[in-house]
Amino acid sequence: MSTQRPFKPVLFVIACLWSAGWCEIDYASKRRELVNDKLRKAGIKDPQVIAAMLKVPRHELVPKNLRQHAYLDRPLPIGEDQTISQPYIVAYMTEQLKLKGDERVLEIGTGSGYQAAVLAEIAKEVYTIEIVKKLGERAKRDLTRLGYKNIHFFIGDGYRGWPKKAPFDAIIITAAPNHIPQPLVDQLAVGGRMILPVGDRWQELILVTRDKDGVKKEKLIGVRFVPMTGEAEKK
Repeated sequence: MSTQRPFKPVLFVIACLWSAGWCEIDYASKRRELVNDKLRKAGIKDPQVIAAMLKVPRHELVPKNLRQHAYLDRPLPIGEDQTISQPYIVAYMTEQLKLKGDERVLEIGTGSGYQAAVLAEIAKEVYTIEIVKKLGERAKRDLTRLGYKNIHFFIGDGYRGWPKKAPFDAIIITAAPNHIPQPLVDQLAVGGRMILPVGDRWQELILVTRDKDGVKKEKLIGVRFVPMTGEAEKK
């Protein structure tokens, strides 16, 4: 009799237990490890950003079969050729917006809803646009289930922003156009800040600020995001 046969059922049972969610994981501890061992050491300092990263349950916003990887500092696939962003990049981009708590923020690219949730922990109101209907609807269900009431959702092309709700104190784009969309610059309030990746295969994060004298642009760090689709591709 083969000595390998008894092990097959055992492996099958373990796999079933894992897929059924019977393997207990202390997600709160995993979040603390991520924040303390990765984000703080990488330079994230804003207390409100740290608090948001400690609170938002990233594992609730990824596919169930990837939840054990939710608090690794890396992007993960969420379907439709899209990803949930690396936690460090989410924290870094949020920190660059310098939110105080009373802002109205526009996000282009809802995706999993993770960035929107982090923003909603700090800002007064978050308006988020997703071009992929399936992702936008799933994010709305998930964030509603998690109790977020200050996030407003729209399914559509975010290139021209959300004019009826403008101006915004901050704008964040989580997909990469190869240029800075002018309609979004136009919707940025005086004193506002916008951050976005710009480029093709590899991009740079650009910080756009508006003051009474006009608009300024600053290059920050190199990144890699999925491309911005829709009208952005035609420009």
